[in-house]
Amino acid sequence: MMEWVLEQMITWWQFTVVGVLIIIGWIINLFGVDHDEEEILVGLHYKEMPCMQPIKIETASKGFWGAIWMWLMGVRTWELSRDWNFELNGEKYVIPKGFVFDGASVPKFLATWLSPVGVLLIGGLVHDFVYKYTVLLKKGKKQTSVPMSQKDADVLFRDINIEQNGFHLLNYLAYWALRIGGFVAWNGHRKANKKLTLNK
Repeated sequence: MMEWVLEQMITWWQFTVVGVLIIIGWIINLFGVDHDEEEILVGLHYKEMPCMQPIKIETASKGFWGAIWMWLMGVRTWELSRDWNFELNGEKYVIPKGFVFDGASVPKFLATWLSPVGVLLIGGLVHDFVYKYTVLLKKGKKQTSVPMSQKDADVLFRDINIEQNGFHLLNYLAYWALRIGGFVAWNGHRKANKKLTLNK
């Protein structure tokens, strides 16, 4: 019987991973870690959710195998359809209309349970902006925050999401995934060296 159970756990490993994470999260919750709804780490405030438009995934012109590859490996991107204003630690910032991002980088096998634009949306949006430009844009679009390191951006992602969704385990797992593999995206953005256009 035990052999059969182990065989099923290996066969359906995605469900096993998610089940184990849920059990660990439940145990952590028993100790009261996720009960502090008023936990302030970065003082995030905003009046409305970001307005986003999905960007079409181009598969029609890719041929059969190219379309299959895009279907399996492609990631949905989103464009802000208007400026999104928010506050961190009392400072007002804006992510401008037209910014394109892909939400939280969730492995494909977990995307069924953890949407890239689900409980990690707000942290993912701010994080993607900082990864691209190394700064946040202050309201009025005339100044920026001080430049941030990759670690600063990853900590900001984690802390925003803890304030937003209260799932410490999930947010720490996402944070450590970024610390381990986020350098690829960070270095890619440093190579592209995109600059913000500030208002005069």
